[in-house]
Amino acid sequence: MSAVDGKLFSIEFFPPNTNEGAEKLRAVRAQLSALSPAFFSVTHGAGGSTREKTVSTVLEIHQAQLAAAPHLSCIGSSRESIREQLAQYREAGIGRLVALRGDLPSGMGDPGEFRYASELVEYIRSETGRHFHVEVACYPEYHPQAKSPTADLQAFATKVKAGADSAITQFFYNPDAYFSFVDEVRKLGIDIPIVPGIMPFHNFSKIVRFADGCGAEVPRWVRMRMEKFYDDAPSIRAFGLDVVTALCVRLLEGGAPGLHFYTLNQAGLTTEIWQRLKLT
Repeated sequence: MSAVDGKLFSIEFFPPNTNEGAEKLRAVRAQLSALSPAFFSVTHGAGGSTREKTVSTVLEIHQAQLAAAPHLSCIGSSRESIREQLAQYREAGIGRLVALRGDLPSGMGDPGEFRYASELVEYIRSETGRHFHVEVACYPEYHPQAKSPTADLQAFATKVKAGADSAITQFFYNPDAYFSFVDEVRKLGIDIPIVPGIMPFHNFSKIVRFADGCGAEVPRWVRMRMEKFYDDAPSIRAFGLDVVTALCVRLLEGGAPGLHFYTLNQAGLTTEIWQRLKLT
């Protein structure tokens, strides 16, 4: 397990949609498992759209003697469906979950029996006690749908009160946003670990779209430097690695309890950053 100076480092995948994607992910997982991450998390599509693929991917990781943490999304889910998933994961020996509200798929009008992630966390605890280590999400630059920063902080506090053990942040590139967020939640009496989510620049234009959609800021100086490179892929890769590695160093030196890497099912950049940080 990757634990350096008491800090934990983890990796996230999304469930593949094709046989070719599944084969690619197995190769990526083999490469990244050599880094000995604390766990691999697997995302869950909007409204449960990838539920079966999430389950099969998680179980395959678990059967390979690696720690797996499935995402559970409550929007569009019933209590019965969540109960079934919890029983399946518990029976398989899974010990960690990432509990999220999730997104309502386009055209789906009924959010289901849960409205908020805090309700899902509370339900997990009522059904399974302390069996699962429950991760939740948080947003250093605040959730784009939050009415105010104060409301977003209170929503996070409610998830913690419901029984969350630790949190993983949305990705960001401004370390001051993370440290400010942690300071604010500590003032509310929240003491659970808050692990920064790290998104390497796999594809700059795609990451910018992701960032714009979730309210994460890509600093103007980074955008301008990236745009200056045009189609110079080696320069884009090298610059992106430098930016994200420097971010990770700042976070770890500032006291972050670990790092969670959003890999987009690719191994190269995460491996390079991991090695630069001497986490192996």
